[in-house]
Amino acid sequence: MTVILESRLPALTLVHETAARLADAAVPSPRVDAELLVAHALQLSRSDLYVVDIEPSEGALRGLRLLVDRRRSREPLAYILGEWGFRRLTLAVDGRALIPRPETETVVERCLVHLRDRLRPAVVDVGTGSGAIALAIAAEHPGARVLGVDSSLAALSLAAENRARTGLDRRVTLLDGNLLDGAGGPFDLVVSNPPYVSPDELDSLQPEIRLYEPREAVIGVGLAERIAADARRVLVPGGRLVLECGDGQAAGLTAELARLGYEDVLATPDLAGRDRVVEGSRPA
Repeated sequence: MTVILESRLPALTLVHETAARLADAAVPSPRVDAELLVAHALQLSRSDLYVVDIEPSEGALRGLRLLVDRRRSREPLAYILGEWGFRRLTLAVDGRALIPRPETETVVERCLVHLRDRLRPAVVDVGTGSGAIALAIAAEHPGARVLGVDSSLAALSLAAENRARTGLDRRVTLLDGNLLDGAGGPFDLVVSNPPYVSPDELDSLQPEIRLYEPREAVIGVGLAERIAADARRVLVPGGRLVLECGDGQAAGLTAELARLGYEDVLATPDLAGRDRVVEGSRPA
């Protein structure tokens, strides 16, 4: 077995240099970002960086410099790469919609727990954005029929691209609408990751969010409560409502679901241990 030292691999030399440039711009996780950017520019996998002895072309180096400059300006890594992993899927991502996040994978997990005993459940994803939640549910529950609703035509166009990309055209429908208006029903499940950051928190957000992600997908007050109130109209008896909320908002949202008459109300922590998913059932 031949062992190649890191210092002799041109790709890893680029990783070290790129990580230093990113760290100088206060980019979080500079080493991980550097690996992903170099791999993308050289059309390699991250693991290839550690074993492939390749001399980058001048074109690849120019491309990498452009990518690094974009990341140094704090453009989100996902937007630069043009795609992002979410559960089993790799989705197209850009400035038309919010970047799918790990805590939202917990939302999908809770949805699938509720749907596992339903053969052909009807689901509506309110504020579908890139389509991440709707498509993940359809991909992991072969009987699910999912409606994704969004008031942003730009976001819906991205969701449509991801629907085609994942081959789920027959089971995921997209609708231009405001929250649950026009969604029809009845549904076995209503799910949403609504905007939940208050306007006075905007300046405290990371530049990646504040400067690049669509504001209408980030800033919102009281939307989860509005969805919870309206979902009672479209849920079947025993149907489940699953909502993502901001850090520190779960207790208030849990109390609101109980006040609205939902049963079996609970909050679930995300991977970081923070309560970020609140759910309840319409009385049977």
